[in-house]
Amino acid sequence: MKQLVIFFLTIILSLNCYSQIAFEKGYFITDSNEKIDCLIKNNDWRNNPTEFEYKLTEDSDKIIAAIESVKEFGVYKALKYERHIVKIDKSSNDIGLMSKVKKPIFEEEQLFLKVLVDGAAKLYFFKAANLNRFFYSKDSSEVAQLIFKRYLTPDNKVGENNWYKQQLWSALTCSSFSLKKIESVDYKEAELVDLFMAYNSCDNEIPTNLVEKPKADIFNLSIRPSFRVNAFEVRHPGLAIETAYNYNEPRFNLGIEAEFILPFNKNKWSFLIEPTYHYSMFEGDLGNQNVTIDYKSLELPLGLRYYIFLNELSKVFLNCSFVTDFNFNSTIVIASSTTGARYDLDISSGTNFALGIGFKYNDRYSFELRHQTSRDLLNTYSAWTSSFDSFSIIFAYSFF
Repeated sequence: MKQLVIFFLTIILSLNCYSQIAFEKGYFITDSNEKIDCLIKNNDWRNNPTEFEYKLTEDSDKIIAAIESVKEFGVYKALKYERHIVKIDKSSNDIGLMSKVKKPIFEEEQLFLKVLVDGAAKLYFFKAANLNRFFYSKDSSEVAQLIFKRYLTPDNKVGENNWYKQQLWSALTCSSFSLKKIESVDYKEAELVDLFMAYNSCDNEIPTNLVEKPKADIFNLSIRPSFRVNAFEVRHPGLAIETAYNYNEPRFNLGIEAEFILPFNKNKWSFLIEPTYHYSMFEGDLGNQNVTIDYKSLELPLGLRYYIFLNELSKVFLNCSFVTDFNFNSTIVIASSTTGARYDLDISSGTNFALGIGFKYNDRYSFELRHQTSRDLLNTYSAWTSSFDSFSIIFAYSFF
C-alpha cells in the first residue's frame, strides 16, 4: 500500500507542475495613460488583487504588474478593475470584534476596485478576507463607499447603519425610482447591480453589466460505483498476536456524490459530500489463527476538489476529503488453533483522509483513483491496535 501512496503523490505533484495556465485577451492602462493590449492570467479573483500576471504574446515570458504602476486592467467581456484611492471602513461583522461606534471609521487606501456596473453611475466591489464593501461614483465624480455597518448598541444589541440608502436616494435620481424602492434594496451584489443598471437605463444609456457570466453548473449529483482493495492489520503485543491480511479480490461499493461548484477562480474549486456504503468480509486461517471480519459501514467524506481544464470537454481533478465512518454492528473474531483462545472484538467507527485523482469528460462521465489513509477500527480497546486503509477505482455518472 505504501507504494500506491508514493505513486499517487507523484501523479498529483506532476499535474500541479505541468498543468496549463490560461491567459486571456485583455489590457491594462499605465500611469502615463498608455493602453497595452496583452494576455492576462484570469484568476477570477475571490479577493481583490494587488497585482496580476500578463504576457505580451503567447510565447513571451510572464510579467507581473503591480497596483503602483497600473491605473486599470481587464479581461475583455469578463472583468475590469480600476485603481482608486478611497476611504474604506473595515469594521468587522464578527460579534467579538464588532465596533461600538455607529459611524464608519475610515482608512485611506489605494485599491483595485472591481467594476460591477459601468455607465454614468458606476458600481464597484471590494473583497478581502471577510470584508465586503461596495463603492460608487456618478458622472466621473470621486469614488465613495456605500456605507453599511453593523455595530454594538449601548445595550449590547446589534444595530445597523444603513446610510447607503440615503446615498443611493441622493445620487440616483430617476422618475421611476421611489423612496420605497430604494429602501427595499439590501446591501447585496445582485440587488445593487439591478438598481445601478436600472438607473443607467433611465438616462437612455446602455450600461455594461460586468457581473454577467455564461451560465455554468453550480451543482452536480452523481452515482459512483467503485471497486476497492482493502488492507488491514491488528496487533496485541501482550498476547504476541500480530495478524495482517490483504484482500485478493476487489470489493464493490456504491456511493452518491453531491458536488457544489464554488463561485470563484473560474469554477475550478468545488465542495463534496459523498455518502458511500462499504462492506468488507474476510474469513480464513492466517498462521495459527482463524480470522473472521464482518465490516459494514456508511462512509461520509466531506472534501474539496480542484479541476485542471484540458479543453472544453475534458478536465483532470484532484480531491482531498475528511472521512467519517459509521459502522453497523461490525465485528472481528480471532481464534487461536494452538491455544484455543478466542477474541470477539467490536469494530468502532473512526475517521481518516482520502486523496483522489481523476478525469471527467463532458461533465457527465468520470473515473477516479483514490487512496484512503489508515483508520483505527479498535480504538475502544486499550490493548489492541489496528489499521485499515484502502485503494479504490471509482466510476461515476452525473445526472445533473
